[in-house]
Amino acid sequence: MKTDNALLTVRNLVKHFDISGGLLEQLSWENWRIVRRKTTVKAVNDVSFTIMPGEILGVVGESGCGKSTLARAVLGLYPPDSGEIFYQNSRIDNLTSRQMLPFRKKMQMIFQDPYASLNPRMTVKRTLEEPFLFHNKSATSRDVTDKVEEIMQQVGVEPSWATRYPHEFSGGQRQRISIARALMVDPDFIVADEPVSALDVSIQAQILNLLMEAQEKRGLTYLFITHDLSVVEHFSTRVAVMYLGRVCELAATRELYESPRHPYTQALLSAIPELGRQKAKHIKLKGEVPTPIYLPTGCVFHGRCLYANERCIREIPKLIRLKSGAQVACHGVEEGRL
Repeated sequence: MKTDNALLTVRNLVKHFDISGGLLEQLSWENWRIVRRKTTVKAVNDVSFTIMPGEILGVVGESGCGKSTLARAVLGLYPPDSGEIFYQNSRIDNLTSRQMLPFRKKMQMIFQDPYASLNPRMTVKRTLEEPFLFHNKSATSRDVTDKVEEIMQQVGVEPSWATRYPHEFSGGQRQRISIARALMVDPDFIVADEPVSALDVSIQAQILNLLMEAQEKRGLTYLFITHDLSVVEHFSTRVAVMYLGRVCELAATRELYESPRHPYTQALLSAIPELGRQKAKHIKLKGEVPTPIYLPTGCVFHGRCLYANERCIREIPKLIRLKSGAQVACHGVEEGRL
């Protein structure tokens, strides 16, 4: 449900992609007749959550579970098929591109691959000044220069490198430039789509520290997409676990890691390597991962769950709130079996 003091509210968000191709690709011969069938990837299915000001919501899950699609839909890069998105008290999912402009300054994104997201023909200075000039039409050249130098210093990039091109930097430096580009318009909310997954471990720590410093100084709010459970544990305020386009558990970070309730969350956390841990503690899931094109009936996890029953096969579980404040979508938890 929409919360008045929430920075971002997402309610029943759905996003599917038609990958059928052309007309001839949709036609097939079945039972002695021509049948036209469309193929749809059900990337995000009925996702709801809120993010409070100053919070870091981490979203984790396997590859293909809909994390990146969710991030892009929140920012309006993908128009949702249904559902509602509110930024503060304003609904933004039904706005035109022109109507979204005031919100573009408040909401920014850091992409996974810093080399692909930076224009190779633009210098660092041009890359950083472009969003600033777009949202500040009356800014003077001096204002632009000062702002670029200020932000470059804040992200740990030497201002004298402003005339260089992206290919002249390392992966970590390019990601710092991507973060600087997001900070140039002084946003309130940043979506970080796996910003450290393409970097070395030592560089990952530097980028995460940079993001945390930016949050403290600027009061930023993050939607942090990742598949690295160790990163989420130390970086996020709350964690949402996704599986095949649905949120199966959402809880405060410490609670989720200390007492996970959903069987899928338990299996994920058991896979984190720990020195000296007994192998028996690792939960081995049965079956194979379904495809988002052909989703299972009922609970999307029932084919791999160790505790599934007939109700799990027939009925989609609702995200229920527990006494602790955590939210879990599991019939077993609702019935008291888990």
